[in-house]
This record gives sequence, C-alpha cells and structure tokens, in this order.
Amino acid sequence: MMIPVLPDVSDARSEGQIPMDGGRRRLPKFREFGFDAFYCLPGKDGAHEKGGVEHEGGRFRRTHLVPVPEVDTLADLNERIERIEAEEDARHIDNRPTSVGFDSREEQPLLRPVPLDEFDVGLTSTPKVNRSSRVTIRQNHYSVPARFIGRNVRVSLRADEVVVFDRHEVVARHPRLPGRYGYRDLLDHYLEVLRAKPGALEGSTGLAAARADGSFTSVHDAFWAAAREAHGRSAGTRALIEVLLLHRRLPAEAVIAGMSAVLEAGSVSPELVAIEARKAHAVAGGPPPVVITPPPAADEEPEDIVSARVISLPTRRPELPPDTRPAPSLAAYGQLLSITSKGSA
Repeated sequence: MMIPVLPDVSDARSEGQIPMDGGRRRLPKFREFGFDAFYCLPGKDGAHEKGGVEHEGGRFRRTHLVPVPEVDTLADLNERIERIEAEEDARHIDNRPTSVGFDSREEQPLLRPVPLDEFDVGLTSTPKVNRSSRVTIRQNHYSVPARFIGRNVRVSLRADEVVVFDRHEVVARHPRLPGRYGYRDLLDHYLEVLRAKPGALEGSTGLAAARADGSFTSVHDAFWAAAREAHGRSAGTRALIEVLLLHRRLPAEAVIAGMSAVLEAGSVSPELVAIEARKAHAVAGGPPPVVITPPPAADEEPEDIVSARVISLPTRRPELPPDTRPAPSLAAYGQLLSITSKGSA
C-alpha cells in the first residue's frame, strides 16, 4: 500500500499559497479520519515513540535506498518502493514465527473503516491562469484548458502530481515537476486556440510534449502530411485538429485505428475518421449498438429478430392527435377567379 507523503508547508507559507494558520485549519479534517494531533506521551511512557519511528525509517533507507536510486519520474520511484514493500511483507521481526505481512492482514479487520470522503493531502491555492493558459505553482508552470484564461482556478499541489479544479470538476492533471522554472504543457489544452491559428501548431510546446510522451504517433504525422497535401497547410492542419478533438470522446486506440482506415481509403476527412473510430471502439467492446425491434403483426407470434446497427434520428416532437376537422373547400376561391376574369375582359 502506498503511503501518501504530506508536503512541507514551510515554503508554501513563505510564498503566500496557504495561510500561516493552515496547519490548525487542517486539524478538523484529520479528526474526521480518526486521528488526533499530539507529539508523544509525556515522561518515560512515551520516550520510545519518536525514536522507534526514526529507527525504522533509517533501517528502511539504509536497506533499500542506499545508494540513492536513479529514476526518471516520481511514478517510477513509487513503483520501486511498492515492490520493496511487497518484499518487506515477508520479513520477520526478532525471529517471530509470523511475518510482517501476516500480522498486518490479521490486524486489518480490527482497524477502522476507510472514510467515504477522500482526504486531500495537497496544498490548495487559487492562482490565475495567464494568457499562455498556464498556472504557476512553486515556480513551475502547468497548462490548463484555454477557456480558463484570465480566471482563477483551484489547484491541489500533491507529493507527486498537480490537480487543477474548476469548482469540483478536475480540468487538468499533471505529474509534479521537480526543481524550478519547468514547463508541463498538454496539447489538448490548446486545440481551440490552434484551430483559429493553425500555423502555431508546428512549433508549439504542446506538440513537442505530445511527441515526447508518445501520444502524437506516426499515424498522426501521416494523416497531417496527407491532409496538408490535399487541402493546403492551414486547412490540412485544421483537419488534424478536428481529429485530435476526437480524443476527448474516444480512446486513443480507436482514433488511431480510424485514421489508419481513412488513410488506406485515400481520404483525409475528419468526419470519416470519426465514423471509423466509433466502429473500432464498438468492435473493441464499446457501447452496444442501437437496435430497433419492430412490433409483431396482430395475427402472428413474435419471432427472433436478427440484431443490426440502426442509426435513428431523435423524435423532434411528440405524435399529434388525429385531425377531425373537415377538409377545406375551394369553392369560394373559384368564384373569385370568375369575377376577376370578367373584370379583366
């Protein structure tokens, strides 16, 4: 089980991101989770508490983290520590007959249940989104969707990630950057801006980041090149952006399969990509197709009907009651024509 690490609040206080009494404000939240704030028991009864914790932390560090491990991201470090914790479950303390993992499983039913509400271990701030569609947290810069430019958003700075909220909705999530003056941009956050200014896509930091993490694949590049050759530089780039917007509604694998199918057919239509992507998503186990079963006739029994994919338009208005009014008569109109013809003669 991964143990969340509470970030140090001293630097955040000096930067004005949390109030100086932020620790006292968090205590009621700790109490909701069954914890109370204290240092240790006074006198000899509590003399061993802090020393035991420090000794165990030192033993773990010397055993597993010396020399200091070299990792690319915090996620890699957490995966390594998770494997170490699994190995620790087999350890025996002081030649006891049972292992650490066995004792933990035996004691687990005696613990209090986990509260339903998630406990946010991050530091909260409300920065303003600048004109580059970024927020600055601890002197690092993270992108948010362009629609929030000029607005304040709520940010939770956690041990390994940065989560951006609009009210209670998560609108951006980034791995936390180490050091200072770093940038973390997501291409999806700038698509609306790039649709209006397609020439900025090629040199954008969002595209460079998407290429680096593998989300912008060689299939995307092939579709982009074919679209620019068919429609020109600006129109072809807009076609690619329309395809990139599909990633918000469909899995990446389905969109890539849709682009591949359309390229094989010799087309670069975003609409066809959307159709092929939905087909690929359905084949991979997406939402079931809509099946319309006609009612059986009055003089026959219902039979099994072979399911088929049927696309139906939604009903725009309810069924109207039957019209019992008499049909209109054109007799008066005929008399008017006869009068008009006599006057013209």
